[in-house]
Amino acid sequence: MPDHAEYWEQRYQEAQIGWDLQGPTPALQAAAEAFPKDARILIPGCGMGWDGEALHRQGFTQVYLSDWAPSAKAHFLERVPDFPEDRFITGDFFTWAANEAVHGQFDYILECTFYCAIPPAMRADYAQAMAHLLRPGGQLLGLLFTFPLTEQGPPFGGSLEEYTLRFGAPFRLDRLGPSPLSIAPRAEKEVFFCATLHTS
Repeated sequence: MPDHAEYWEQRYQEAQIGWDLQGPTPALQAAAEAFPKDARILIPGCGMGWDGEALHRQGFTQVYLSDWAPSAKAHFLERVPDFPEDRFITGDFFTWAANEAVHGQFDYILECTFYCAIPPAMRADYAQAMAHLLRPGGQLLGLLFTFPLTEQGPPFGGSLEEYTLRFGAPFRLDRLGPSPLSIAPRAEKEVFFCATLHTS
């Protein structure tokens, strides 16, 4: 897989974005109904930013987005011109996430097709980054694919066994199971999970 930013930018330039739902993710929107409006929410690998747009329009005041591709941000800001531009981060997510300025800054991180998009060798880095970004007691939650992991991707698959191990300490895995709100093409191919960062 080439440079992340270059690869994903090319996908946008060529309109090869088959993962895009052209609207918010039902499971994430349902989960967010329980969030306070001033919660600090991060959506990494947000793509066209449909979930961020929906939360912003619902009155959530601390929504942050990130994607490798500058074109994703440009498309988003065309649709949502009143969204604070500096809250949509582009470039290398893992470099940004390692910055001490964002340590413990988020109450919730919403996962949807980011974990499956990075090379499997980087999944330990993913878990470490999320633990760095969340405040103690903060939650990482969303959807993960359950089709077999192969070298053909992205998307790359995974398993319940992997996720149980991946989101062990310093997390507490509160939920890992079927998502009744999966969209039809992904039904029975993904699970909903919620992992809470330990408070000590």
